[in-house]
Amino acid sequence: MTTHSRFARKLALGALVGATLVTAGCASRGGGGAEDTAYIARDVETLYAEAKERLDRNQPKLAAALFDEVERQHPYSPWARRAQLMSAFSYYVAQDYNKAITTSQRFLSIHPGNKDAPYAYYLIGLSYYEQISDIQRDQKVTEQALTALREVDRRFPQTEYAADARLKVDLVRDHLAGKEMEIGRYYQRSGKWIAAQIRFQNVVENYETTSHAPEALYRLTESSLALGIPSEAVKYAAVLGANYPGNEWYEKAYELVQDHAAGVTAS
Repeated sequence: MTTHSRFARKLALGALVGATLVTAGCASRGGGGAEDTAYIARDVETLYAEAKERLDRNQPKLAAALFDEVERQHPYSPWARRAQLMSAFSYYVAQDYNKAITTSQRFLSIHPGNKDAPYAYYLIGLSYYEQISDIQRDQKVTEQALTALREVDRRFPQTEYAADARLKVDLVRDHLAGKEMEIGRYYQRSGKWIAAQIRFQNVVENYETTSHAPEALYRLTESSLALGIPSEAVKYAAVLGANYPGNEWYEKAYELVQDHAAGVTAS
């Protein structure tokens, strides 16, 4: 389990501790077969405790199914609300992120003002975040993660969920900037200098606090020289030097300008 997965589990168990302590001692000790999720009428406390035990025993898929069964068998019980969110968390632990998202969204649609709503929003953001893929692939889920994590911070800025969400927003933005850089470099290799310029400019303007900004300024220096605009190249190199004076990309930009635009002033 990753560091942020362990942190999410800690937050979940902390947020829902009241729902679990009551029944921690009355769980069944049955096996892990399909019969555990078959429809057998059980009292709500025993059913919830069985689901909780399965989660504690690292059987999150079975736990999720049993938490779902709590709601099916006892839809009007206070346990149903608790089980919904624990089901979403169990799906998250099982890495079934789509079900974690839909279950959390369903919880929020039914209980929008519940005290556990902050965690439900956080779980949605985490579930998108866990699915962020390689920068060479489509970044739709990355945008969804950014939106969901920002929503946590917007709605619940004083919570520990928001604090963690803000950290992850920075990582997501760095990932999106990396995608822009990858596309820009591809355009450069293809000789499409204007298209490359647009991508690198986007990084400088919209992702200036990420780790990719120095390289973006260097690539803008390169592209400007290739487009025959040495004054622009000098300008970008100067910005790079002013903001990242000891950076390796500035050293490269300085050498590039000295070789191809010596004596030119910035426009």
